Amino acid sequence: MATVMRNTSGSDVEAQLIYAITLPISCAIILINLLIILAITCSRQLHNSQNYFFLSLLVADLCTGVALPFIPWMGLNRPLSFSSCLLVHVFPNFLFLAFLFNLVLVHYERYRSIVSPLRRGQLWLHRRFALPLLAVWMLPLLFALLPAFGWNNKAIHDQNGCCPETNSTAHSNCVALTGEHCCTYRSVFPNAFIYLEVYGLLAPAIFSIAAMTCRVLWITREQLRDIQRLQRAVAHKEYRRRLEMRYACCVAAVSLAFLACWVPYIVYTHVGMEFLLRRGGKSDRTGHIVLSCVGVGGIAVVPLLLGLANREYTDPVKKLFRKLRHRYGNTSVQMDSSLRFCHS
Repeated sequence: MATVMRNTSGSDVEAQLIYAITLPISCAIILINLLIILAITCSRQLHNSQNYFFLSLLVADLCTGVALPFIPWMGLNRPLSFSSCLLVHVFPNFLFLAFLFNLVLVHYERYRSIVSPLRRGQLWLHRRFALPLLAVWMLPLLFALLPAFGWNNKAIHDQNGCCPETNSTAHSNCVALTGEHCCTYRSVFPNAFIYLEVYGLLAPAIFSIAAMTCRVLWITREQLRDIQRLQRAVAHKEYRRRLEMRYACCVAAVSLAFLACWVPYIVYTHVGMEFLLRRGGKSDRTGHIVLSCVGVGGIAVVPLLLGLANREYTDPVKKLFRKLRHRYGNTSVQMDSSLRFCHS
């Protein structure tokens, strides 16, 4: 009985830790995504294939923000039936994979537009934009549903007693009374599935985004050198200095974004593989919670940085806030005038 009470209090502490970390990040992700989505949908000038790709990414990021408080629970044990266990693991996994696929699509589209700027309108991505949009949602869905189609460890779930896992008779009777077994990631995801997702999908996606970003920075550097060669003829030293400063700020911003957003997720992925798979899940639960919250939350901030860095998206939001402030200010002035008139 004392063991059960200790585990219950431990679960409460873990729940408080998860919500304390994820809820502020989740609320910020949802709010900023809604503002940028509103800016794109309300501006007809932004209705093109490039912004449709980014709009799809924002929707996926919004869904990831909604699912963020539930993602850390995927690595913890819970008393659930197998159907519920499938749902709480498969659905967040699908949302995150869809987000990652959309992020790769946006980076690839921008990379192709920079590499071939004169043929931008002729790219198949823009002529058949519905196909890649469908692919970045359907492919993650099909892959995430593989455990529901039978690629799972249901036998392990049926053998596990109620959480926490013990050999006591009370916990064995709990299964008979409630019909619930201990739901773990091992019950849903076989080791082969996890390795395939991490090293077959996640790692190539991250490496491709990093490679495209480095290539874009290299192209920008070459263009900057060409501009500097032209400017030497007229000796615009101040202009060249400003260009170099802007490029240095761009490189610094990209480096900081990578360190703040991608590195925690990469660490979380490999540490999770090490502890959950090779050590049989006997890992530090608090460390797992913190790493998963910070890692997934950090990578979910990447689309927000891309959106806030683009004036096409931020200017409509600023205009909307100015209109609201102007309207609210006029209403306040009218109310003050009415009150003064009544008092007089």
